[in-house]
Amino acid sequence: MPAHLPATGSPTDLVWRDLNGNGRLDPYEDPRLTPEERTADLLARLSLEEKVGLMFHTVIEAGPEGALLETPGALSKSPTSAVVLGKRMNHFNVHALGRARDAARWANALQRLAAQTPHGIPVTISTDPRHGFFENEGTSFAAGSFSQWPEPLGLATLGDDDIREFAGIARREYLAVGIRMALHPQVDLATEPRWGRQLHTFGSDPERTCRALAAYIDGFQGPALGPGSVACVTKHFPGAGPQKDGEDAHFPYGREQVYPGGAFDVHLEPFRTAIEAGTAGMMPYYGMPIGLERHGVPVEAVGFGYNRQIVTGLLREELGFDGVVVTDWELVNDNVAQGQVLPAKAWGVEHLDPAERLLAVLDAGCDQFGGEECVDLLIDLVREGRVSESRIDESARRLLELKFRLGLFDAPFVDEDAAEDVVGCPEHRASGLRAQGEAVAVLRDSGPDGMPLLPLARTPGRRVYVEGIDPAAARVLGVVVERPEDADFAVVRIAAPFEPRDDLLFESRFRQGSLDFRPGLVARLSRIAALVPLVLDVALDRPAILTPLVPLTSALVATFGTSDAALIAALTGAVEPRGRLPFEIPRSMDAVRHSREDVPDDTADPLYPVGFSRAVAPASPNLAASAH
Repeated sequence: MPAHLPATGSPTDLVWRDLNGNGRLDPYEDPRLTPEERTADLLARLSLEEKVGLMFHTVIEAGPEGALLETPGALSKSPTSAVVLGKRMNHFNVHALGRARDAARWANALQRLAAQTPHGIPVTISTDPRHGFFENEGTSFAAGSFSQWPEPLGLATLGDDDIREFAGIARREYLAVGIRMALHPQVDLATEPRWGRQLHTFGSDPERTCRALAAYIDGFQGPALGPGSVACVTKHFPGAGPQKDGEDAHFPYGREQVYPGGAFDVHLEPFRTAIEAGTAGMMPYYGMPIGLERHGVPVEAVGFGYNRQIVTGLLREELGFDGVVVTDWELVNDNVAQGQVLPAKAWGVEHLDPAERLLAVLDAGCDQFGGEECVDLLIDLVREGRVSESRIDESARRLLELKFRLGLFDAPFVDEDAAEDVVGCPEHRASGLRAQGEAVAVLRDSGPDGMPLLPLARTPGRRVYVEGIDPAAARVLGVVVERPEDADFAVVRIAAPFEPRDDLLFESRFRQGSLDFRPGLVARLSRIAALVPLVLDVALDRPAILTPLVPLTSALVATFGTSDAALIAALTGAVEPRGRLPFEIPRSMDAVRHSREDVPDDTADPLYPVGFSRAVAPASPNLAASAH
């Protein structure tokens, strides 16, 4: 509870929180002291159990109407009170959240629970990206109550100021519901066209990625970490893009990262920028480097979270990063949920038991075990003398200091009424909708007469056939008909192709494999195009082989997180589509297979180069008004 103490020489009382309930102001409770001073005092007071609890960062789920969930959830492993009071954990990655008021109510309930621990250490609530469209519990969440924006790949098609605007709005919405850590930005370079995690990158261009992430971190953290910041955990160090054959390292068949073009240092550049920008944290990826040498020394072929040469040698010593390093999720134990299993991502050290894996992660130089809650195992290792308490103190210091910098010890609670007013407010939603439309990249615009078809004029009585679009939204374009042969033109939305998989947990959520469209789809679109001019949108979470589709289209656009309403606004000129491709579009799968996984934009004779966009003539004011 807040307490008051006369401050010497001050006409006002000092407001502070008696976190340990002893009735006096201890140094770690004193907001006048520096984060370093408060950390030093608190660290000396903590039990081993409290210090170890700081080092585990796992999934948590909110209960109905903002209640604490006291039964295991869909992916959370334990009741909330068991991990907070029993295991002394206070870093949690929140998954499903409901309405803004409920999310704020849940965050406050969680902080009240944490206040019952011996020293009242507040909780740091983190999240994966949650302002876009794509729902994958392993990587991101659809916006829900939050304002909806293009995915990061779509933001990268725009300017740095657009990215900074998004990050500032996302920060305000996170703060409103008590989220204080962003498990993003993801600054991996999208150099392997088949890789299934490109959607949350800023594309393939190293220079563009560096500029985008600097704006992103500025928007979330501000000029310096403080009570108004959301701490960024930049991922996935030292660059997760060069996955062998594009398979993702979440899964055993995708554990290898390769560098046939010798471009390791190219992938490292965004992380240098992140450190310069003051990122609060770093997250190594699962992948294990194959055949990698640095300074003439082979790098051990073990996952990056286990790799001392990468975390301590490169990140800590060479690059000078002293922030928090949290592993990616479930490196130590298998993840079993929803009737499926995902083996621990202990690539290269599969033969080690969980205790030995903990030791290896600590030796690598990591501070937190992502997705794990096996605190007793680490406590036993300390008591057995296999881990020194000074090593625990090293990581606990970084973790506590970040909490102090964020102001969590002094003000962990949020205003539940204000959350309703901030999260997803009309102003934020309008900004997100505008960005969705502006992020549309026009790749082709040549109607049947060879003249540009865009922007689409709204002509009375004009008939339109649509697929993949809500007919209600499509009425802006004209009278919606059920058959293409009855239409004056067609607008069709499709997704980039992928190979469905569903053996391992989360596998069905990852879009991987071939980038070729199935012949049946090409034939069906060909039939439509033979009847009417075809406007085609392809939602690109990865590049797609568009070669067979281009000749069929009168207008071809690419989107990266755009609603039907935003797309139609872009097609009609109500919003200017100004997106530029964040990666190249390969001409064929053969070109993809012959490209080097680590080299940006390396396919032969690409259909469209990175940065491509065909300019669209602006619409008249009357048309723009009619398209709203």
